[in-house]
Amino acid sequence: MRNVAIVGGGMTRFGKYADQGLKQLSKEAVDTALQFAGIEKRALEVAVVGNAAAGVITGQECVRAQVVLREMGIDKIPMVNAENACASSSTAFQLAWLYVASGMYDVALALGVEKLYTEDKARSMAAFSAAVDVEQLREVMERLKPPSEHAAGSKSGAGRSRSLFMDIYAAAARAHMQKYGTTKEQFARIAVKNHDNGSLNPHAQYRERYSLEEILASPAISEPLTRLMCAPIGDGAAAAILVSEEKARHYTTKPVWVRGSALVSGSDDRSVGNVNARAAQRAFEMAAMTPRDVNVVEMHDATAPAELMLYEDLGFCPEGEGGRLIQEGVTELGGRLPVNTSGGLLAKGHPVGATGVAQIYEIWLQLRGEAGDRQVAGAKVGMTQNGGGMVRGEAAATVVHVLSI
Repeated sequence: MRNVAIVGGGMTRFGKYADQGLKQLSKEAVDTALQFAGIEKRALEVAVVGNAAAGVITGQECVRAQVVLREMGIDKIPMVNAENACASSSTAFQLAWLYVASGMYDVALALGVEKLYTEDKARSMAAFSAAVDVEQLREVMERLKPPSEHAAGSKSGAGRSRSLFMDIYAAAARAHMQKYGTTKEQFARIAVKNHDNGSLNPHAQYRERYSLEEILASPAISEPLTRLMCAPIGDGAAAAILVSEEKARHYTTKPVWVRGSALVSGSDDRSVGNVNARAAQRAFEMAAMTPRDVNVVEMHDATAPAELMLYEDLGFCPEGEGGRLIQEGVTELGGRLPVNTSGGLLAKGHPVGATGVAQIYEIWLQLRGEAGDRQVAGAKVGMTQNGGGMVRGEAAATVVHVLSI
């Protein structure tokens, strides 16, 4: 396998764009990435586009890559559509990396794009409800119903007023609290941290800061989650240009190298470890590194408790000690291991098909020393973790990337 470098990146500000569709959002991200790298469109040899929900939200199926890229004058080349729930564009990035690493192509585009915002909120929620085994959907919703909705005849709000995944994360959070003594305040501290980081990121959907008390006092979603502990839906796009080592010298003096890339699926065999731990282990083995080598991380904080539990899954602390990391400030800017410097999904936003490449974009900036006020001093190794969907109690797909200078 050849060495592969990221030489260009771009993204839109995540937000709610009633007047923009997939084509406009994609063009902004791709044009920025190409301009940064100094690469003409005609130099692209292959493109992989990640999108999860266009079929549900806009009705666009089957040829999403070909539709959005043709609009901006990119045609003729091989194009692949990657759909893997919230992990769609990190999957697209891995495929683009594989094309270059294998020697088949020298210049590849990875794009993630999503449009989730619509006045019909039920349609947006339906996109999330489709990311589970739909034959078991009713059973899943009933099993995960929070305590406040267990009254006789009460219907779950999941899939209507809130994403089903909020109930999934809330149930996991309650189990973690019961088993390890983790507190709601520790979860809330993660939300405080990520909103602080997002306030420093011009691409973040929300840039407000909140106190611990404000996080805890925001409207309840699904115990123990409050609204400010949950990622918002939105629209956006992010793009990356990947090239071979030989080509990298022509485009940049500061390449960021893809050292490890792992995509794994969930399993009924829990003796092999959970999906996040297995993905991290494979990526670290490929990179010949360990969690101790990592300086900055972007991880899938669809809720604040999800980030805390990922500290443990990814090997940054022993099982049950995630609360200690946030309590001691380890994962804050200025801490030993800053996590979600972009603001994470909680503040940056979560247009699901764009999230994976947006995470990579943040680490790319950090490793180049170009992250502005949220820059991690001396960052040389970064990591991203992006999960998607849920089947039988764990993520359906998880992608981990290890990057370095």
